[in-house]
Amino acid sequence: MAEKVTKSDAEWSRELGPEQYEVCRRKGTEAPFSGRYVDCKDDGVYRCVCCGNALFGSEAKFDSGTGWPSFSAPVSEEAVTTETDTSHGMARSEVLCRRCDAHLGHVFDDGPAPTGRRYCMNSVALVLERS
Repeated sequence: MAEKVTKSDAEWSRELGPEQYEVCRRKGTEAPFSGRYVDCKDDGVYRCVCCGNALFGSEAKFDSGTGWPSFSAPVSEEAVTTETDTSHGMARSEVLCRRCDAHLGHVFDDGPAPTGRRYCMNSVALVLERS
């Protein structure tokens, strides 16, 4: 993994669009079925919109029917990290970019084989590098 990216809130606010900042830096969530990658079938690597870190490969993407792009696994265990999120009266595993700590979404244990995981991501937190 590349060097850790650390910036002030003011720097992130200047560099990101309003929705990107709200989701990635303030732990917001885009509306379901509104993101540009929900139905995307293109091949490539999904990268962090904040720092460019490679997060998910298109081969791990699947249609979960939830309204957010979903992946069965990250490109590597070093790409993301998780923290417990107790907001909204429930306990969930929040997924963060390991390189810049951007909020990406949440991971659940109801995904397809072989991992059984569903990384439910916000499209606005991702940028697809098409292959």
